[in-house]
Amino acid sequence: MRNRTANQYFRQRFGCKVYRIALDGGFTCPNRDGSIDTRGCIFCSGYGSGEFSGNRAYSVTEQIERGKDLVKRKMPEGSGKYIAYFQAFTGTYAPVDKLRCIYEEAAGHPDIVAVAIATRPDCLPDDVLDLIERINKRKPVWIELGLQTIHDSTAEYIRRGYALSVYDDAVKRLSERGIETVTHIILGLPYETREEMLQTAAYVGAGPVSGIKIQLLHVLAGTDLADEYARGKFKCLTMEEYVDLVRDCIKLLPEHIVIHRMTGDGARRDLIAPLWSTDKKRVLNTLKEKLSYDIINPD
Repeated sequence: MRNRTANQYFRQRFGCKVYRIALDGGFTCPNRDGSIDTRGCIFCSGYGSGEFSGNRAYSVTEQIERGKDLVKRKMPEGSGKYIAYFQAFTGTYAPVDKLRCIYEEAAGHPDIVAVAIATRPDCLPDDVLDLIERINKRKPVWIELGLQTIHDSTAEYIRRGYALSVYDDAVKRLSERGIETVTHIILGLPYETREEMLQTAAYVGAGPVSGIKIQLLHVLAGTDLADEYARGKFKCLTMEEYVDLVRDCIKLLPEHIVIHRMTGDGARRDLIAPLWSTDKKRVLNTLKEKLSYDIINPD
């Protein structure tokens, strides 16, 4: 395989091991506050995909320090740096003055080498892009966009709440400002065929993005997707099916695109299916067998 994993890319770019610290900036989402819907995406838990984020009751700096404490047991003191990752909910969905405070607090931390912001493509107004562009000149910033699928019928089913053209426009505007984009896709969405999933990967690869996150569909307790699963409306991918799909998705990507994720974690307390995904070591080893480069700790 020609593509670099995030670990390989970060080592080349920053010269050391780099860990993400997932932060909660106190955001909500237009798919939850009534602007678009109140239910969220069909698969999204009450944590807004931030199950492993810090506690929003603490400041950004306090969350970073707590995150550092959690990862120190994995590494010798001083052997790595950190990415401030605004993961929970929609990381640009707030007044620009609030965003300025929390982004600059994160970027100003001496152990933070970059800032990553997970958001929706319909939540990137020009004043927010102006702010991100300014910070990007001080420390690298990339925007992680939750696309999930390019197919209209699936997007409607999962209640994504925006058209594919909105994603296209957001990626174009980010690229024009020199801001890197990492696109999230989900494999195993109900009713999608294997070919449709591969079409989504190919579409992302054809755009001006720098990276991709490939995520396994998780069925989490308390979501509308869990109700659909309980009624037998769909089946989850097997590990073998998923690994083969990841391999074939990567084959469709140009070599400059960094693979930021090849699998994902669902909180064990909430995970209903697929239960095989809880054995992450086995999943990674199976992926490693299929791919020709080292994928240890691909997240």
